Amino acid sequence: MSRDRRPWGEPAPGRLQRWLLRARSLVQPTPPSSAHATHGELPLVLRRGEHAVAYLGAERTGDHPSAAAAAADSMRAAAAATDWWAADIWGHRALWHFEQADMALDAIRAARWIGDVRVSAGDPDTARRYYAEAIDEARDIGAEHEQGLAALGMGRSLMQRGDVTSARRMASAALDLLERSDAGPAEIATARELMGTEISVGGERTEVGE
Repeated sequence: MSRDRRPWGEPAPGRLQRWLLRARSLVQPTPPSSAHATHGELPLVLRRGEHAVAYLGAERTGDHPSAAAAAADSMRAAAAATDWWAADIWGHRALWHFEQADMALDAIRAARWIGDVRVSAGDPDTARRYYAEAIDEARDIGAEHEQGLAALGMGRSLMQRGDVTSARRMASAALDLLERSDAGPAEIATARELMGTEISVGGERTEVGE
């Protein structure tokens, strides 16, 4: 990435620091300089559009579920436009409001979304912390499907970093979790594909692990 290594509007929501400490066995990220119980002001450039209007209205009234839903919609729209910075900002907004509303499964999903955004933006190093959050919290509440999807995202981030062995290990764990949770065929196929990822060796394609 051409941007500074911390372009994302950190620090993240307050619960992140606890999650990171619990996920130390998976990753060793550099923790944020501070952790806040609030999420600050929405950047002016993001205060336009249908979803932003809905978000700001819900935020003003303290309607955390509605604010989270509007933020999630804005995140998806920004991601579809490959505006990764905006998608990340909205993803953190969604995560924060889901936490305030005690919507644990949705908060786990939002953390995974942030990881997906950062991998798509070419920043697998910081993406891993969010996948680790999602894996840890999903395990705690027994949400195997979300745990499997987060493990799959972790595997993709590791593959992007060139750590093929660890990526395949995570893909195997993801596949097991997804199969146990009756995930859709596309998700299972993605995990199988990551397990069988090929790398280029001397101009030829060789299956990793052979």
